[in-house]
Amino acid sequence: MSGYAAGPETERSILQTLETLLKDYGTLIYILLFAYCALKSGALPLFAGYAAQTGALDLAPIVLATFSGGYLGDEARFAAARRYGSTLYRGRPRIRRAIATAGAVMEHYGAAYIFLYRYPKGMRTIGALPVGLGTMPWGRFTGLNALSALLWTTILVGTGYIFGNVIERTVAQNWGLASVSLLIVFAVVSLLAWRKVSGLAVAETEPGHNSAK
Repeated sequence: MSGYAAGPETERSILQTLETLLKDYGTLIYILLFAYCALKSGALPLFAGYAAQTGALDLAPIVLATFSGGYLGDEARFAAARRYGSTLYRGRPRIRRAIATAGAVMEHYGAAYIFLYRYPKGMRTIGALPVGLGTMPWGRFTGLNALSALLWTTILVGTGYIFGNVIERTVAQNWGLASVSLLIVFAVVSLLAWRKVSGLAVAETEPGHNSAK
């Protein structure tokens, strides 16, 4: 019995099936993307950008859902911290430690912290809390938050869209192996970059580290 290898036609059929599913549930996907971006920072906007390039999803709603989720999620966390203060983490040592870690990074980087906390794994969820617990006026925070969300949206969705164009061309030219290889390379590079940025945050809280004054 000979082995089976998926050829270009099979690959196109799989892509078309996925595109059909995305189109059928497009509205729900945009809502889920908004919720995802409001709660955390991950790779989903990258793949949404790729889906937009294939035509499975519309680019404008993806950009709107990613930006609004990223912006409004942090506005809500800032408002909660400003309103409830330390009661947010009272009796919750794990959350208190996470906020302390984020606070140390904020102390070192200042306002630039608002542009950094979206990227390290695990920091986005609590990133705006130490800002709300601090003294930064809401007007300044919301302006920086909007710029940060816009930059984040541009990087993630834009990268997925551009990379999707590369994948689409390679598939169209029957470069099945090349398209898979490019996807793997892109995933590895993204993971390494993510870990590098996460390492910066960890380094700021290591014993013996002195913040620059």
